[in-house]
Amino acid sequence: MAENSVTLDLDDRGVATLTINRPEIHNAFDDALINRLLQALESVEVDPKARIVVLRSEGKSFSAGADLRWMRRMADYSESENLKDAMALASLMERLNNLSKPTIAVVQGAAFGGGVGLVACCDMAVASESAKFCLSEVRLGLIPAVISPYVIAAMGERASRRYFLTAERFDAVEAHRLGLVHEVVPEEQLQTQVDALIDQLLMGGPRSLAAAKSLIFAVSRQPTSEAVIKDTAQRITAARASDEGKEGLNAFLNKRPPAWIPED
Repeated sequence: MAENSVTLDLDDRGVATLTINRPEIHNAFDDALINRLLQALESVEVDPKARIVVLRSEGKSFSAGADLRWMRRMADYSESENLKDAMALASLMERLNNLSKPTIAVVQGAAFGGGVGLVACCDMAVASESAKFCLSEVRLGLIPAVISPYVIAAMGERASRRYFLTAERFDAVEAHRLGLVHEVVPEEQLQTQVDALIDQLLMGGPRSLAAAKSLIFAVSRQPTSEAVIKDTAQRITAARASDEGKEGLNAFLNKRPPAWIPED
């Protein structure tokens, strides 16, 4: 695999653009690509200059899912080798889903199989009007296993019971209706829409954004129990006492931008 199959660029605003660069095979992934994506996400996670991650792909497809050559190799793997391979993909999805920085998926074309998983793991997703989606695994005698927690969380159990089983393709309008993507725009307006989301995110405190994301995971699909109530109270107490919380309140009271907003 070419060394530039994954590129990572960080601009002056703190926007890290992570690009899958295998357009000749529709940005399909294999074990090597999964490892490079994991390494890139790990580097972004620990980089204090990185505030937002934009996940995109080169070419006409977002990602066709698994590389057929990789799938042929897996057919000859032992059970333990297959499990190790599956755990690597599961680790990629988990890392992307739980990244402390806000993430935006930019879907300019087909997103199939694991490509749908990548979209579902991002906090926000913007798709072009020509984007297509498909959870095609059952037609290959497989199942969308490691991506299932994230896809079901994004588009719901009811829709998953249809599209996991039929493996039919659906368009960007349907993906938007299901909640898999947040915005659908003409392809030439993709970057404009992404920039609009970035501008909104840059107005939030970096630590507050991470804490808000952690809060969602902590309370979603949980009963409003005494433990949850106490946990949320402790979280806002910590936020108020933090340097970022104090800066945000002082900036508001003094009618000035907080320190984390870029001057330009």
